[in-house]
Amino acid sequence: MIEYVARRNLGRERKVLIKGNVKLSKFSRNGVGLFGWAKIGSFLFRKVSRAAIQGIKRSIHAHKWSHQGVNLIAASWLVSTTHASLAVTLSLLSVQDWSCPVCPYASQSTLKQKQTLAITVGYLIYDSVCSHFDERSTSNLDNIIHHLVSIIGLGAGLAYQKCGAEMAATIFITEISSPFLHLRELLKELGYKDTDLNLAADVLFALIFSVARMIGGPYLAYVTLTADNPLLIKTMASGLQLVSAFWFYKILRMVKNKFTKRATVKKLA
Repeated sequence: MIEYVARRNLGRERKVLIKGNVKLSKFSRNGVGLFGWAKIGSFLFRKVSRAAIQGIKRSIHAHKWSHQGVNLIAASWLVSTTHASLAVTLSLLSVQDWSCPVCPYASQSTLKQKQTLAITVGYLIYDSVCSHFDERSTSNLDNIIHHLVSIIGLGAGLAYQKCGAEMAATIFITEISSPFLHLRELLKELGYKDTDLNLAADVLFALIFSVARMIGGPYLAYVTLTADNPLLIKTMASGLQLVSAFWFYKILRMVKNKFTKRATVKKLA
């Protein structure tokens, strides 16, 4: 009788131990997905930024450029372009069904989708810190709101391990115009402000941004809101689309002012 009771107690202890290990393993997988990859992403872009800055410094000294802004803008453009190229490539590689790139809706994220999200989270953390110390930036508040919404939204996707297809598509849409955004600033610092080249860069950026964010963006927001996604992910999707709409309005004003200024200069000439 004593031996029977002892065996029953031992069996219960084993079941409790097994359940505890299962819960711990699930928590560990979530923890690695959310914090581990974000840390790797931050480390990656910190290394890339240092290498970029050193390369730009050597180039500046070789060409005898003394303007400090060229160094900062060029390094930022190089790091941003590196991330944008990597993020766009990974988002394309993570597509499961090319007949419907954002399908299946509200599904469990694949490993490639998690990697894409985590690397972008790491870059956004890096860029948030850098923009905080950029005294020349006139749109710090816009960037802070955009980065905060993006970090929370992508972080929620990593934590829930859900909505991977939609978020990978969102990264493609948001990052496809980033290199052209920084190219505009780089051309200005190099002395090409108010030239045909700078105007072409402005128009190209405005066109890519408008198509991606105001056509693809609303569709993705609709898909995310109507699918069975957590409330936090839906809220962040709505917030990101609102930020995109605000930036779209500012870009339209910028392009209008550019053409108005050119027309005025031609009349005076």
